[in-house]
Amino acid sequence: MIKIIKKKKGKTALTARAIAEELGVSTQPIFTCFHTMEEAEEEVYKAAEKLFHEYTLKGIQEKIPFLEFGMQYIRFAREEPELYRMLFLEKRDEKHGALEEMYHSQKLVRDSLKQIYRIGEEEADRYFRDMWLVVHSLATLIVTSGCPYPDKEIGDILSGFSISMCKAIKEIPGFISGEYDKDAIFRDLITKER
Repeated sequence: MIKIIKKKKGKTALTARAIAEELGVSTQPIFTCFHTMEEAEEEVYKAAEKLFHEYTLKGIQEKIPFLEFGMQYIRFAREEPELYRMLFLEKRDEKHGALEEMYHSQKLVRDSLKQIYRIGEEEADRYFRDMWLVVHSLATLIVTSGCPYPDKEIGDILSGFSISMCKAIKEIPGFISGEYDKDAIFRDLITKER
């Protein structure tokens, strides 16, 4: 059924007739397996989530898990735009959506962030959240045909943002809690000579 979403461009293409066509049967067996189209849609969501997790688990198993997670997220958007759109750009319910997936993924990479960057849990969660927002934005641009950047440049963008976040977390007291003088920090930065 996931092929229907890919081939026919989107969740609205998922009909009993389209499923029957894909399987080479009449529509009657479809309603033998599924009592409603909502049940069929739920199975498609589960299959799409499983495929997305296969992509991101590859990243998590790499030497720098959080960077590779981000690149796999981008890859999923490039290779499976209709599934990405269905999973992350259409709110299914309060338990499923982009932010819920972010929280799930955050738990998966938290320990590696703490270990590699030598930061605490609160810092790791803030780092991941902010990095995820950048990755999600780039992936959304890809899916909506608005991203002009190749993977190499996306890697550079993510690396630059990662360095900035790590530096802020480690060098600006109160950064995580938001209790720091933003104006003073910016004033110091813009008055420094290169």
